[in-house]
Amino acid sequence: MAQHVAQPTATSPVVPAKLPLRDIAPWAVFFGVLMLVLLYFVGAEQGATAVVSGEGVHEWVHDARHLLGFPCH
Repeated sequence: MAQHVAQPTATSPVVPAKLPLRDIAPWAVFFGVLMLVLLYFVGAEQGATAVVSGEGVHEWVHDARHLLGFPCH
């Protein structure tokens, strides 16, 4: 049985592609607004500041609220 030995080859270092800020900015703004909306629904959507009437949103995010340390009782 023949054994093969790997020979090192000369390769140039891999340089990651640069992404311009103008390509990333719209996505960063979108995800930033999305995170703020989620933070509102988890942290403040109940009681007098409720945008949605009823207890539906509160019940959906109840466990996440306790996990993140928001009081709700």
